[in-house]
Amino acid sequence: MNSEKHKKNVDVETDVQKQDSDFITETIKQRPINKKKLLRQTLITAAMAVVFSLVACLTFLLLEPVISNWLYPEEEPEPIEFPEETEEMLPEDMIVDDSEMEEEESPAEITIQDEQIEKILKSIQLDMEDYTAMYDSMSEVAATANKSVVMVTGSVSNVDWFNNPYESKGQTSGVIVAKQPKEALILVKYENVIDAESIVVTFCDGTQSEAQIQEKDVNTKLAVISVSLEGMGKETTDLIAAADLTASSSNRAILGKPVIAIGSPLGNGESVCYGIMTSNNTVLNMVDSSYKLVTTDIYGSQKASGVLINMKGQVLGIIDNAHNSEDMKNLVSGIGITELRKVVERMSNGRKQAYLGTHGTDVTVEANENLGVPYGAYITEIEMDSPAMEAGIQSGDVIVEMRGKGIHTYSDLVNAVMEGQPNEMMAITLMRQGPEEYVQMEVNVTLGDLE
Repeated sequence: MNSEKHKKNVDVETDVQKQDSDFITETIKQRPINKKKLLRQTLITAAMAVVFSLVACLTFLLLEPVISNWLYPEEEPEPIEFPEETEEMLPEDMIVDDSEMEEEESPAEITIQDEQIEKILKSIQLDMEDYTAMYDSMSEVAATANKSVVMVTGSVSNVDWFNNPYESKGQTSGVIVAKQPKEALILVKYENVIDAESIVVTFCDGTQSEAQIQEKDVNTKLAVISVSLEGMGKETTDLIAAADLTASSSNRAILGKPVIAIGSPLGNGESVCYGIMTSNNTVLNMVDSSYKLVTTDIYGSQKASGVLINMKGQVLGIIDNAHNSEDMKNLVSGIGITELRKVVERMSNGRKQAYLGTHGTDVTVEANENLGVPYGAYITEIEMDSPAMEAGIQSGDVIVEMRGKGIHTYSDLVNAVMEGQPNEMMAITLMRQGPEEYVQMEVNVTLGDLE
């Protein structure tokens, strides 16, 4: 009985041990991978990463300029302003009124007879060395001024009759009118560059750089183009210089004085010619402007370009033979810098050309005294459909006030219009001839944009 019970217990223990052994040796199978779910999660993660990257890039692009300007504010370029012109004094201007001088004992008068003067003049002889030295000095003036002269090339791509592509180029000489830390401004005749697909400027040392049109002037067909100086070699930026525009081209003291034409007076670049200033009183009457033509005895090309300078290297005029008369087509002439200076300043500052639509002249002393014409800007012609015509201004009117400033000459009117902006309304006071006398009138005009 006991033995059977003991055997049963042994069998039970054996079964338990067997069950434990089976549990221990049981193989644990891994859970099968859901490939679709894994692929979906991978795609979602990648998409979120791309979205995050795009948001981060967009945020950086939007905020980077703001933060940079906040941390490192960029200074706005100062407006271009040219200094006032320097005029040469005539000998008669140097004479002092005797009444203003204190009486002093004058030394014994020294008289030189005509025979003695003739003898002195005959004793003065110039040889080849003197002529060579004179032209060497003029050549040095031209070489220094040439640092301000550039060659401007405008390129246009086109297709010929046989469908073959080709590139046409137009060249003209320009002059640097302003040099700022980051850019140089160049005055140039725009006919060869206004429709160009690319504009390339070649400086005096051969360095080339692309340029963009800053602003243009329809009357003179001149434009100011800008060239970035960033990335340009230091040797070039140190070498080039802005031209001196302070000379007076309207002073009669320059007549008969030596003048140098540089740029392309012969139609090709880097040419230099010497001559004499022959006149500066021819008026170029244009819309809302009036310029003086300065002429020389230099024989050049009808397509000449560049600048006329005096013996100090100062610019007297911008070469433009388009205004020459029929019998002097090839004599180099230009638009005087005195009347042109304000226009160059306007274009250099990127301001549009306001449009009134008048032609005019000054009222002479004879017209004022004999005919009773009041001093002011005498209007000789009105452009059709111009702001002046719409405001009721007529030929024969004399404008005496504009923008609250007195108008005493036609140049005053030109400057007043130039200071205005397109679409700006201005009050104009004018005098109109009545049955017996001139009558004052007030008109309002909205300036246009001369394109």
